[in-house]
Amino acid sequence: MTTDTNPQLLGHPKGLFYLFFAELWERFSFYGMRALLMLYMVKEMFSSEAEKDSISIGIYAAYGMLVYATPAIGGMIADRILGFRRSIMLGAIFFTAGHFILAIEHPVFFYAALALLIVGNGFFKPNISSFVGTLYEKGDVRRDSGFTIFYMGINIGAAVAPILCGWLGHTYGWHYGFGAAGIGMLSGLLVFWRGTKINVFGAHGLPPSEEKLDKRYFGVKIKHLIPLVALLSVPGIAYLIQYGEFLLNAFGGVLFEGTLVSLLFNILVLGVLGYFIWMFFQVSGKERHQLIMVLWMTLLMTIFWGFYELSGSLITLFADRNVNLVLFTAAGTNSISAIFVVVLAIPFSLMWIAMQKRNFNPRTPYKFAYGLIFLGLGFYAFSYSGNFADDLGKVPFIFLVVGYLCLVVGELMMSPVGLSKITELAPKRLVGFMMGIWFLSSAYAFNIGGFIGKKMAINTGGSEEISGFDSLYVYTQGFGTIGMVGVGVGLVALVLSPLLVKLMHEVH
Repeated sequence: MTTDTNPQLLGHPKGLFYLFFAELWERFSFYGMRALLMLYMVKEMFSSEAEKDSISIGIYAAYGMLVYATPAIGGMIADRILGFRRSIMLGAIFFTAGHFILAIEHPVFFYAALALLIVGNGFFKPNISSFVGTLYEKGDVRRDSGFTIFYMGINIGAAVAPILCGWLGHTYGWHYGFGAAGIGMLSGLLVFWRGTKINVFGAHGLPPSEEKLDKRYFGVKIKHLIPLVALLSVPGIAYLIQYGEFLLNAFGGVLFEGTLVSLLFNILVLGVLGYFIWMFFQVSGKERHQLIMVLWMTLLMTIFWGFYELSGSLITLFADRNVNLVLFTAAGTNSISAIFVVVLAIPFSLMWIAMQKRNFNPRTPYKFAYGLIFLGLGFYAFSYSGNFADDLGKVPFIFLVVGYLCLVVGELMMSPVGLSKITELAPKRLVGFMMGIWFLSSAYAFNIGGFIGKKMAINTGGSEEISGFDSLYVYTQGFGTIGMVGVGVGLVALVLSPLLVKLMHEVH
């Protein structure tokens, strides 16, 4: 079915806007929870621990790695068995359960909730983005614009959630904020379910084979077996997050710096890379060139997200300890970048279209290079703020805003464009898997972020107060180094861009 025969709305497939709202509410739940998570662990769960920063950063990194690693598996399952619609619904159900369980005040429920969110993201995240790509034919000039609109939906949810959930958590208690995130996810589930019922998606997103869904393993139909196995994996994932570092140390952790989750994740990456290499030799020469470009984009996005995702951990703690906040709580500052995305997404979308009409639109490799340079400039802004600290070691709020603005410009140069190009560069039979690898870059980014976070952790004896100037020195020095690396990698990518353009062939 072509794009033209699908129901249209505002010049785009109508299904885009149902996916837009489903993703908006899913991101509301995710970012509302994420804004509270680090502060909740540091100030509540581990407040009496001498190494509360390190413990919290380790759990945050393990959660982040797993929550973005599972899409590689969920993408393959959708491609081969479930299809996008079933996968998205299954993921939304796990997500909703996880957020509501997180609102229960008990450590067992805390780790179980994180595990449910990890499994849910595996089925939801790669497949809703891939679903958007199926609504457009290859070469459709509206594709980048459509993905940028979709990306704006992501960030409307991400903009509102930290402010609302942060306020609820600060005013009434942490778990009221977590509960609000659950209500948001339930809304996303209902929006998507409504879209499937009124058939706005046409023939898109269906399972590749209805017969395969009814095939039995161990006496159970596979369409029932997959959700059952997913549910049974939850206790094991929760145990890994809670005890992973202890288990690794018990079995010779001196050979590997990190957590057991980090070690298992690295093994998963090697397995996925092996499958990618095998598939690489199964495709044509042109497709190989384009897959090399996909791998290059994924590498750059890994570096980008490795630094950018510090916003949920180190930058949040920096805002709490060393920024003179205006109008925002420390948790609420997580919405600043999303607000900039909402404001700038449509202008960027229109800019790409206008530049394309004038044959002046930069090719994708150049956009990625510019994005990394802006990322580096953002961290330079955070670092430079230390020159304007007051007597308490707190810096003006404007530096946090300017830094986030630079990060968002870099993000809009890379992330929505990358989402679009994955669906265009990858062979059709591999789109879900390649989208999973794309999100695997975010998972590995948390591995990087966990390493950086522990190096910049400020641990004290239990509830002992942290000196403002001590924390400011650690944060600004670290942010300066990150800024230098970001700009440097961006310049290298810029030099290599003419060669990379050739690997894309006709794809812009």
